[in-house]
Amino acid sequence: MNVKTMDGLIGAGVNMNLMDVPIRVYKEARRKGDLATMERSMGYAGDFAEKAWEYEAKADEGMKEEAREKKEEAKEALAENIEKRREERRAEQEALEEKIEAQRNKDTADRKSEGTKEAGADGEGEEIKGTGADGTDVPEVKTEAVPKAAAKNDRPALYTSTGNVREPEEQGVGMSVSVRT
Repeated sequence: MNVKTMDGLIGAGVNMNLMDVPIRVYKEARRKGDLATMERSMGYAGDFAEKAWEYEAKADEGMKEEAREKKEEAKEALAENIEKRREERRAEQEALEEKIEAQRNKDTADRKSEGTKEAGADGEGEEIKGTGADGTDVPEVKTEAVPKAAAKNDRPALYTSTGNVREPEEQGVGMSVSVRT
């Protein structure tokens, strides 16, 4: 609690309690009919009431200052929490990137150690074998990047349903169309 707030609350409470004495004197003087005592006691009561209002204003000012301080503290705490969360995210991102890089390195090393070969640059295929994602052996497959016949003759290659290369026929292409009306 702010010092001004405490001072204001205590001062207002004390002055309100002190105001009780002149009010009792006023009531007693009114019963007796003593106007001079009544006026004096009301003057004292008014002074105590004014002081109580002044202390109340001081308490309000102290509470406003305290509210501003609390807001500033909350902003600082929020900024600290945001920065802390950013750091955590950076650390998580770095850890994830390291994990991905380690997995890539592991996959590359696995492929090299299992004898996997890529297609050659000269256009001829090579054997590819290895292990599947679930750990099972993948059968050996013979691939050709560019069929030899197509590369030599510069003609398109035709493939059969079994995947073998077939030479295109030398005959012209014919087409028959029938229209029903």
